[in-house]
Formats: sequence, structure tokens, C-alpha cells
Amino acid sequence: MSQDRLWLIVGLGNPGRRYQETRHNMGFFVIDGLAQDHGIDLGREKFQVHFGRGFIDGVESILGKPQAFMNRSGPPIRQLADYFRITKGNLLVIHDDIDLIFGKLKIKEKGGHGGHNGVKSLMESFGGGDFPRLRVGIGRSEQASVTDHVHGKYTSEEKRQLQPVVDMAKDAVVAIVTEGLTSGMNRFNGKRPVVSS
Repeated sequence: MSQDRLWLIVGLGNPGRRYQETRHNMGFFVIDGLAQDHGIDLGREKFQVHFGRGFIDGVESILGKPQAFMNRSGPPIRQLADYFRITKGNLLVIHDDIDLIFGKLKIKEKGGHGGHNGVKSLMESFGGGDFPRLRVGIGRSEQASVTDHVHGKYTSEEKRQLQPVVDMAKDAVVAIVTEGLTSGMNRFNGKRPVVSS
């Protein structure tokens, strides 16, 4: 397997039990699911990142969950990318997005941070936003502030939909690394899983 095909796939979230089941940890949920599906052990740690290395449908990949808090997650990921000599084009960042309704996916080749502190930290660490990302919608709240919403736990209705959302996000990641970004965008952008009532 050639080294230039090695992907670093990171999910953004906050470490610790307090944040474990919050909306802001959507990236962690997707990484945990990918690790389970593809038999990748996340038991290694370097540069404040829990990570594991393995194969996703034949493509060598490193799955990572930074253990610094969201607004400081950029430097650990940059260090890990440098250590494994992974370029920005092969860094895929999975994160929650309040500007997308719950469960909707959007793949982007590059872009701004849209107010997301984790993405902002990454952009500062990598000197720009030209890295692919998979945005997973968590919606906004009419009652709660942005901070309270992203750090809040899922409603019972969201919990019912959560696993199908994570499953679709995992499928999107597989499509990106095996077929390319364009194919992933064509297949998944704007999609939400259909959850039967």
C-alpha cells in the first residue's frame, strides 16, 4: 500500500465523561463506529490524540480522536499529521454543524470554520482551511444558546435517529477514502437517513 494513500481521519469532540453524549461529540461517535466496523483499535496515544491504524475497505487509514479540548484540538492533530507525513489533502475532519438540520450531511473539500472552534483551531494550526471535512448536522435550538445546544445531550427524538445518522456518516467516510471526494459529495451531500416512525 503506497504511503500517499494513507488517510488521517479525525473526529472532533471534547474528552471526558461530562461531554461523552453531547451533540458537540458527533465526530467522536463516527470515529468510534468506524473503528468498530473495520477492526481498528483506538488504544494508541501520541500528541494528545487517541488513535489506531488499519484499513478501511483496503485503504490504509489512521482514525483519531484528539484529547485536547475542542478549541485546542488543532495542534495535536497537526503534530500527528506531521509525524505520519500526511498532507492536508489526506486529512479528513468529521465535525458537528449547527447550520445543518439534524442528521444532514455535507462534504466539503475546503472552507472556513463557520464559528466551529475545533475547525478554527485546525485552520490556525494548518495555516488555512484547505482540508476535507464531513459536516454532520445537529441543528439549532430556538430556546437554548449555541453553547448550551452543542454541549447539551440529544433529545429522545434525536437519540432515535442518532444511529442511522452515524451509520450514514460512516458510509460517507468509506466513500471518500475509497472513491474520492467528488464521489462522496455526489452521493451524500444534502442527504439525511430515513428513520421510520
